[in-house]
Order: sequence, then C-alpha cells, then structure tokens
Amino acid sequence: MSTAPSYAPVAHQDPVKLIRGLIREVPDWPQPGIMFRDITPLIQDAAAFHALIDLFVLRHMRQRLDLVVGIDARGFIFGSALAYALNVGFVPIRKKGKLPFKTMGQSYTLEYGHSDVEIHVDAVQPGQRVLLVDDLVATGGTMLAAIKLLQRLGGNVIEAAAIVDLPDLGGSRAIAKTETPFFSVCQFADAAAPPATQAG
Repeated sequence: MSTAPSYAPVAHQDPVKLIRGLIREVPDWPQPGIMFRDITPLIQDAAAFHALIDLFVLRHMRQRLDLVVGIDARGFIFGSALAYALNVGFVPIRKKGKLPFKTMGQSYTLEYGHSDVEIHVDAVQPGQRVLLVDDLVATGGTMLAAIKLLQRLGGNVIEAAAIVDLPDLGGSRAIAKTETPFFSVCQFADAAAPPATQAG
C-alpha cells in the first residue's frame, strides 16, 4: 500500500468552473439525437487539465489507495495522470479482446444488445483499495460492469468517479444502489435526451 504523496496543487480561482467551461457539447454525434460531451478541449488546456488532476488528487490523496483503475478509453487519459500524481499503479479495464493476457469479463446491457469489458486476472489483488475512474457517467452500464469486475477480483472499490455526470439518465443513481460511493466534478442536465444518449 502506498503512502500519501506530497503534492503541491496549482492555485485556481474556481477549478470546477474552469473545467466545466471547457467541456464542449457536440449535438447529433456519433448519431442523431445524442448530445456528446467532448473533454478534448479540457485536456488540451494545460491549466484546466492541471486543475482537474489537482481536484482528484486533493480528494483522494489520504485514502490509502493501492490502484487507480481507468475505463476504456477516455478514463485512461486522466486515470493514468492521477495514478502518477498519487504514486500508485494504474490498471486499464478494456473492451473485449483488447488485453493480451488471461482476462475476466463482464457483460452489460446497451439500448440494443450488450457489450463486454475485461480486466487482466492478475491486475487487482484481494483487498486492494481501488479508485475507479471514467470521463462520463450516463446510464452507468460501463461503470457498473467495471465495479462488478473489480469486486469479483476481490478489490475494494473506495469510490467510482467521473468528470461528468448526466444524472437525468440514471447512471449515478444505479451506482449508488451498489453502495459504491460516487463522485463527479460537474453535472449536466439531460432531461430531454433520448435513450440512446452518449454511452458511459
């Protein structure tokens, strides 16, 4: 188990406002009716990306974490940076067929059909304290599947966290029902969004 790192955050007047202001809304992508939340302007802005990592580090640096686990694929971007800042290891949860070693898989339901995520069977040891991260939670299917995978390996999911929560789509409520703590940096109302809204 790692010790809490020494960390010197950069001062930001309002980091949440800075982060939220750089999340771009792209209508009708990747298909009509979807309002996509694009984090690329956020991560290409040095001050905003630093503010994002600072926010998560200051929240989690005293939680005695062993690992940060990121969900394919945008969860890898800030999950690995966060693991580095916290001085812990990083573990990817990937789409089916993308990991080379022996894996454990978990299916989850989409609007039409299902999908699968996988993790290496030796990635998390029983009792390890894990922070699970992704960029966005919408219906919550991917993050719920990831939580189940980590629990099946014996991991202790200290918190599931995301940059963006779309609470009208029910994902964060579904995560709460698993008794896994959930945190998001910012929320966007999507009450009028159709069922096929951005995955997450």
